[in-house]
Amino acid sequence: MLKEFRDFINKGNLVDLAVAFVLGGAFAALVTSFINNIVMGIIAQIAGKPNFDEVLLFGTAKPNADGVLEKPIRIGSFITTTVNFVILAGVIFLVVKAYNKVKRSAAAAAPSSTDVLLMEIRDSLRH
Repeated sequence: MLKEFRDFINKGNLVDLAVAFVLGGAFAALVTSFINNIVMGIIAQIAGKPNFDEVLLFGTAKPNADGVLEKPIRIGSFITTTVNFVILAGVIFLVVKAYNKVKRSAAAAAPSSTDVLLMEIRDSLRH
């Protein structure tokens, strides 16, 4: 059982998944910082506030005449979260697109094993 567990851990897929998970967490922190520190700053310059959290659909955040605090529908928090998600998805899309482009160009630059064999045959026939 220990050998099977070791073989399972050493499989490339599991290691790749672990690396992707760690890098994904670090990338999410990077994008979150970008959103909070740059994009929301731009939104604050345009809209006057860095987020939409104070936008309410119904109710108020203050007690009514009876002293009861109504539970407002915080549509602004949802809008802020949606903006963050769209920006995050857009950044991830651009990174994946750039990665795929680099990967394709690298694959095109490296000849396949069949191409290498054919080139060796061609070169040997020239001599």
